[in-house]
Amino acid sequence: MDRGSNKHGPRLDEQLAHEVGGLTSAGRSTHAEEWRDPEPSGEDQPDVDRAPDGTLVGGTPAGITPDEVELRSQVAAALGKEVWPATGAVLVRRAQANSAADRVVELLRRLDGDQRYENLQHAWTSLGAGAEQQRF
Repeated sequence: MDRGSNKHGPRLDEQLAHEVGGLTSAGRSTHAEEWRDPEPSGEDQPDVDRAPDGTLVGGTPAGITPDEVELRSQVAAALGKEVWPATGAVLVRRAQANSAADRVVELLRRLDGDQRYENLQHAWTSLGAGAEQQRF
């Protein structure tokens, strides 16, 4: 059960959450008045970042390149979750029906049309692409 803070009442908790809601979801300032924006870091101070030692763009798992992550994401978006398990031929037809990019359709045509693939990872590795290495 979410009780909010114990310093304020529920009404003030909701008001405070509403005030910062746009900032947390937009990732940028949403204030109309410039004076409400937080001050930037000083010249001798590091930039403020959610991930100070990295970047906010996103990470790439070990065992797969950033280009492969992007392409696999496009393949997943073109196929959807409902198609699995499916043969290579069914995957090509689904991608074409969903108006997938030519690059995605051509990639899926390299799959064996008669072989059954259990999920995206199975099809992806069958194409010879990289797979994430599990971390323990």
